[in-house]
Amino acid sequence: MSHSTRAVTPTAIDEAARRLAAAASTGTPCDPVRDLIGRDDVASAYAVQGRGIGARVDAGLTIVGRKIGLTSPAVQEQLGVDQPDFGVLLDDMAYTDGDVVPIGRFLQPRVEAEVAFVLRHDLADGALDVDQVRDAVAYAVAALEICDSRVAGWDITYTDTVADNASAGAYVLGTGHHSLEQVEPREVAMSMTVTGQEVSVGTGAACLGDPLLAVQWLARRARDLGEPLRAGQVILSGALGPMRPVTPGATVAASITGLGTVSCTFTQEKA
Repeated sequence: MSHSTRAVTPTAIDEAARRLAAAASTGTPCDPVRDLIGRDDVASAYAVQGRGIGARVDAGLTIVGRKIGLTSPAVQEQLGVDQPDFGVLLDDMAYTDGDVVPIGRFLQPRVEAEVAFVLRHDLADGALDVDQVRDAVAYAVAALEICDSRVAGWDITYTDTVADNASAGAYVLGTGHHSLEQVEPREVAMSMTVTGQEVSVGTGAACLGDPLLAVQWLARRARDLGEPLRAGQVILSGALGPMRPVTPGATVAASITGLGTVSCTFTQEKA
């Protein structure tokens, strides 16, 4: 139910998209966009997200996958929502294990560790049950997600983060590829360190009970919105533990049982 009966206009959606784009391009965080689209209008929030992604694709970038956010019950409770959200991964967001990442490309970076999946089949037709999702996965891989918010001070509600591409920034994939015959995602344990100090721990079960259930939610939601998941795409399934802020010079490393390790180091350079 919306807190307001005022309909969100196309003009308001465009203005919200422009506000977030200006924050990204200038490096200056902006005010939340909930004043334009409300706190509860999920369709309008995804419309704003779509405007932003469309502009980046028009500028030459390619969609390579999706990220799932708000998979933790504690975070859902904090934002007053009962469902995850998702954002779009573009090719300029991708890094590989051990890469140096320019911290200046982000406004307010925070890092979390998660299980990523790469798909071998589309998830566009059929029941999209867990068995179908499992069969569609080519392999699982340890991942770091570099979250970022274009909204000043991470002052976000559900619609703010959805509009802001689910607070996506970049991601780092490990090099160890493991089939689901080799590892059960819900049973993994994660430890993440920042410059040698453990700052986050968690398990696969912390991600909606099972990272594969998160992918199932995403597959159905993406299909409902007309953009189903496709073979070859990377899916970041959601955090296994708390996200933590990073600063220049930090090295972030995560170890996930059954999947191995993944790391990156942040430098001051912008790009």
